[in-house]
Amino acid sequence: MTEAVGPLDGIRILDLTRVLAGPVATQLLGDLGADVVKVERPGAGDDTRAWGPPYLKSADGDEPGESAYYLSCNRNKRSLTIDLAKPAGRDLVRALAAQADVLIENFKVGDMARYGLAYRDLAPALPGLVYCSISGFGQTGPYAAQPGYDFMVQGLGGVMSITGEPDGAPMKVGVAVADVVCGLYAATAILAALRHRDGVRRRGEAGGGQHIDLGLLDTQVAWLVNQGMNYLVSGQPPQRLGNAHPNIVPYQVFAAADGYIIVAVGNDGQFRRLMSALGAPGLADDPAYATNAARVRQREALVPILEALIRSKPAGHWLETLTAQGVPCGPVNAIDQVFADPQVRAREMRITMHHPRAADGEVALIGNPIRLSASPVIYRRPPPTLGEHTEAALADWLALSTDEIARLRQQGVF
Repeated sequence: MTEAVGPLDGIRILDLTRVLAGPVATQLLGDLGADVVKVERPGAGDDTRAWGPPYLKSADGDEPGESAYYLSCNRNKRSLTIDLAKPAGRDLVRALAAQADVLIENFKVGDMARYGLAYRDLAPALPGLVYCSISGFGQTGPYAAQPGYDFMVQGLGGVMSITGEPDGAPMKVGVAVADVVCGLYAATAILAALRHRDGVRRRGEAGGGQHIDLGLLDTQVAWLVNQGMNYLVSGQPPQRLGNAHPNIVPYQVFAAADGYIIVAVGNDGQFRRLMSALGAPGLADDPAYATNAARVRQREALVPILEALIRSKPAGHWLETLTAQGVPCGPVNAIDQVFADPQVRAREMRITMHHPRAADGEVALIGNPIRLSASPVIYRRPPPTLGEHTEAALADWLALSTDEIARLRQQGVF
């Protein structure tokens, strides 16, 4: 029986990223079968290894294990430590890049050039290399040299201005969503660049590599989507609406007698069914509320009526009743409730993998949501310990001998 492999089997990715945006991209590509070698600083590694608590409970009980943050985005990778400050370390990265299909990095603009590892340094000798740079603001523009962080970019990119209660302070999203979305764009761009290279090679031409330039701010602006377009079309900056929707009513959180529910009415038929379930069918015939455009205009009048009706009974009653009536609705789950949810369990969004530093030998991880029928995601490697695969990766990619690796270690390269 043939061993299962992912759709990116045979693709080698040299990963010089840390924290979140880059690791999200490379974990996704690793899940899809790519061989990802993660280059880290000797002795310290990825910054997020220390971003805790919480930490994985370690087998020895003396030292904390890996942080939950690090574990969230580093599955299906091999860890290799290299000191880029040493010429021999930089030479080693060049040699690894020569064996890679993709190099991805998220250093500050200019840092890779100072190491002699920028795209323009590597491309002449490696014309087929796909080189992806992730930075706060991209490689050009007045902010290019500045460092960029998710929180800053959420503010600068406008999403905080539309998140939070109308009379409250601007609010960031509860996860580092600017980083995460940038990582997803990076993975998509890398796949597109590899496809482009395939086309070049099918035509019998050499090369086909290219530079991918991604900035957190650019991707943040891109996913303003309808709210960005609301401004471009109307000329009016959107305002914070709490959990309400700028273009659809009712589409928000409501307080029931014992908790909160979400009501997400997307069309006039659903609104009619909602009002029937709430015991006020006449409101659906009122011209002030009969159409979505009318309901958006009359939001301030309609929402208090709905709030009073929904507050009269428990959340469970409304979820059962509205679901039966075909009205989109749902609970507001805490994270523990998410992983206990039968749908989440059925879709295997919580997985476990063996981990050498875990007290019970296993670590729980969040699963990959992609379901491919012929070439599914394979969970091959848990998030690696620092430098766990240094010798194996160098022997595999560069065919270095044990003696050669020992000499590099003596030189302090690892």
